[in-house]
Amino acid sequence: MSDFIPFVQELLEGWAPVSTRRMFGGHGLYHEGLMFAIVMDQRLYLKADEVNRSEFEALGLAPFTYAMKGKDVALSYWAAPDAIFDASEEAVQWAQSAWDAALRVHLAKAQAIEKAKARRQRKGLAHPLKPA
Repeated sequence: MSDFIPFVQELLEGWAPVSTRRMFGGHGLYHEGLMFAIVMDQRLYLKADEVNRSEFEALGLAPFTYAMKGKDVALSYWAAPDAIFDASEEAVQWAQSAWDAALRVHLAKAQAIEKAKARRQRKGLAHPLKPA
């Protein structure tokens, strides 16, 4: 692991405990079990959704992309602004915004799963994943 990951964790100490896990040649950054950021090639990317994406766009930042079958695929993680590395207050604000986005996505997925289960149960299927 490079020095960049511990640097980012230290940068976010004033916000919350952040753990990391290796993934796909980089690292995922987690708080309370939710991945809110990734580090790829010594670059920090923060979770974005329809609520906070405009903050990234306003600064001219771009999403993380990777090549897949000859096409670029963009993830919902956007480059962190350089300002967060100079001001801990900025880092805390951006980390909270990214974590909030991760939480919104998590809650929306959980809600969709519950709705699907309820639909299946209304149709008389005993197990939500197995046909009756």
